[in-house]
Amino acid sequence: MVAKNQKEKPREVKLFIEGGGDSASQQRKFRENFHKLLSKAGFKGRSRPSILACGGRNFAYKDFCSYPKVNPLGHGILLVDSEAPVDINTKSPWEHLKTRDGWSQPPNASDEQCHLMVQCMEAWFIADSEALKIFYGPLFKENKLPKRSDVENISKASLFSSLEAATRECNPKGSYSKGKHSFDLIGRINPDKIRAVSDCAERFFSTLEEVMKQHRQEG
Repeated sequence: MVAKNQKEKPREVKLFIEGGGDSASQQRKFRENFHKLLSKAGFKGRSRPSILACGGRNFAYKDFCSYPKVNPLGHGILLVDSEAPVDINTKSPWEHLKTRDGWSQPPNASDEQCHLMVQCMEAWFIADSEALKIFYGPLFKENKLPKRSDVENISKASLFSSLEAATRECNPKGSYSKGKHSFDLIGRINPDKIRAVSDCAERFFSTLEEVMKQHRQEG
């Protein structure tokens, strides 16, 4: 319990997301565009979580783990790339991250507080080729993208190589670049298209809906 004479930190829902680069301007751009994605998914006003663009995945995990000490009344959610195949029907995200990264599930952190972009954020881009075509223009080669709907089974290497091949001749933007293009793209894609082809994305958005609903009721 917080003492009466101690200033109580406001309750919040906060996303700790892998990505965003190293500079303040890059992280701001990433946050703004991820909020655009969330806004299209219905997260607006009091239904909108706060976002911390953490840069590297290890920083995201460390920031998430330390968050309860910073804001005991807050609810943290970790979102990182899986970097490898994962079946959430047989292995929880925490179990996957323990095996792959050696990360232990923090005390009092639930399974619902850990989410994966499988196998990386680029799978979300592949899920919405229309957004890619609009962003890159008429020279974008959609036929270079993987011809499969199960985006979670496309390897990270294949995602990057196919995006590079599809955008190689797209002047003036040029080939797909992590950071340079990804921060813009995350705000342009359709969350419904991602949810339709990614079980882990559906789990993330549906969990966030429940958490924000509870947050509004408690507020």
